[in-house]
This record gives sequence, C-alpha cells and structure tokens, in this order.
Amino acid sequence: MSFTHFNHDKARRDANIVRNELIHDPILRVTIVVTIISLFFARPRLADINTHTLYSVAAMLVLIQIFSYLHVLDLVAYKLTSVADDTRKLNVVFTILATLAGMFLGNDITVLTLIPLYLKVAKQFKLPQILPVTLIGMGANIGAAFTPWGNPHNIFVVSHFNISPDVFFYWSLPYLIAAMIVALIVFKFIPRQHVPTQTTANIHVKRRMTLLTVLAFFVFFLGIFKIVPIIVPLVIAIVLALLINPRILLKIDYALLLTFTLFFIFVSDIQQIPWVLSVIDMTVHSATSTYWTSIIASQFMSNVPATILVGKFTSFAHALLLGSNIGGFGSMIGSMANMLVLKTFNKHATVDKKTFFKQWTLMQFIGLAILSLIGWALVIIHIN
Repeated sequence: MSFTHFNHDKARRDANIVRNELIHDPILRVTIVVTIISLFFARPRLADINTHTLYSVAAMLVLIQIFSYLHVLDLVAYKLTSVADDTRKLNVVFTILATLAGMFLGNDITVLTLIPLYLKVAKQFKLPQILPVTLIGMGANIGAAFTPWGNPHNIFVVSHFNISPDVFFYWSLPYLIAAMIVALIVFKFIPRQHVPTQTTANIHVKRRMTLLTVLAFFVFFLGIFKIVPIIVPLVIAIVLALLINPRILLKIDYALLLTFTLFFIFVSDIQQIPWVLSVIDMTVHSATSTYWTSIIASQFMSNVPATILVGKFTSFAHALLLGSNIGGFGSMIGSMANMLVLKTFNKHATVDKKTFFKQWTLMQFIGLAILSLIGWALVIIHIN
C-alpha cells in the first residue's frame, strides 16, 4: 500500500477542517440538541438504527471524494466549456452537466466543483453570475434525485422500504423528464451573448484509478440494493482511498454521517411516545399527505432528516421519495447543496451577495412551486 502522497502537515490541516465542520455544521448542531432532548423521554432501540443505510452513505461519501480527487468532473467541465460560444449554450452546458454529475457524484460535490469553474469564466468575460449559478444548483438537485446514491436520503428510502432498482428508476424517471422540460423552457429565455472560445485546461486524470473507482461504484450499486453485503463496497472504497491518497478519508462529510446516526436515535426515541405518534400519523395517513409533509418538513429541517423522520411513520415510499427530493428546493436549508451554493457563490463571485440571495431565493421558491405541482400530479397518477 502506497502512502507516498501522504503529507502530515496537510493531513493535520484537513483534520482541523473536519473538526471545524463537525463543530459548526448547523444541521448537525440542531440534530444533537433534539436527540439529547429525546433521550429524556425514551431510550433508543438498536433495531431502529438502520446500519445498511449508514454503511451505504459512508461508502457513497468515500467514493464521491475519490472521484473528486481524481478531477474527473473538472476535466469534463473544461472540455464542454470549450465548445460553448454564447451565454445560452454556456448555461445549457453547465446546467446539464450539473444534472448528470448530480446523478453520479451527488449534488454537494457537483456544486462545489462547477460553481467556481463557471464563476472563473464569468469574471473573465463579465458574464451574468446569478442565474447560471442558480441553475447549476437546481440542476445538481434534479440530477441527484434520479439515482439511489445521488442524495443520501434516497439511500435511506431504498434501504428502509426494500426498493428494487427497476422500481426506483420507474419512480424517479418521470420526475427527471418533467424537471428537464421545465429547464429547457427556462433556457429559451436566456439571452445570447458571445463568449470567446475557452482553452481546455491541462488536467491529468489517472485512468487506472478512475476505472477502479467506476468498478467500485458498480459494486456499491449492488450493495445499495442488497445484492451483495453493503460492507463489501464500503471496505473496497476505503482500501481504494488509502491506495490513492489517505487524505481522501479526511475530506469525507462526517457531519452528514453523524447526522444520520443521531437522527435514527432521535426517531427511535420519539416513536415510543404515544402522543407524538398520534400527531405524526395524522400528517402521513395518505400518499398526498406524506408528499406534502416531506416537502414542508424539508424547508425547516433539511430533506435528509425530514426523510428519516417521515419515512419511519409512513408506508408511501413513492410519495416520500418525490417529496423529499422536491423539498430540497425552496429554503436555504432545504438541501445541504443549497447552503453550499450560497457559501461557494459568496466566496468566488463578484456581484452583490445580498442581491444574489434575494434573486436566488425567489427563483428557488418559484422552482419549488412548479416542481411541487408536477410531483403532486405524479403522486396522484401513481395512486390511480
């Protein structure tokens, strides 16, 4: 096993970053508080901790960071950017790439990679920044909803309800098609402004390691659907990360993993409280109520914990899947990717941050309204 790339100073810096993210992650902090409060009412039951989901999320986080380290998305982005000669094409390229990347790499890594890349081009040629960045974030959320691993809460839905691959994609494909039709309509209203041809950056991708990571991702796919034990792809992912660069393991979103664990404990506690059960049962007694409850809950507590909470009390998996993914639009905490969009924009953009937040929020809620109606129609069609 090679550790030639391991640098102790950089490792310490990464470890400090991990510690700071654990301390300052807003969703994790709220989850810790509510979990501690729930312990005064009941004690968690081991059977309520979905270890398959936890192992799946851990494997996903490792594999995504490996892809990020290998710069696969950067290379594709630069290649496609080089063929866009006007602002409309540039928006189309980045939004569709964000959607595709969201399917395989998740929405978080997608926005962290593509937004700085777009803003670099935008600043160089004085191009619009607010709408394109918003579309990149939305595209990432739409794409992430399509695959079981695109969003961490999708993994929970698949594991908790024992959904097969064909059923999952049968549910997620109509939403993807409808959302992309909406995106194509939006593209029509983007004015054309000439953009000089971009030179392709010299990015070296390690083909052998990339191929091994793709193979590991295939095993991960089998693990999500319980075709192979989920511990197998998790071990493969960790070993692969160690072979490529051990520092990859320091870049994993441990806050998300801990949030999942704590929320399983929280839900285990509250589902032992009779009056809480009665209240929640009232809000998830049907497919449509489950759908709207998951959307509304996501606006206030983010779609990952909202999915776990609602999922423990409903049997309407299709409605939950749609609601939790669409609930990622809207408020800044609807999805972790939303917060990363704001954070990344504020770090790299040159336009007024307050103006961006106002316009981004408006577009987010317009998108939420449109997609919520589409999702509602899909839920009703599924019922009938």
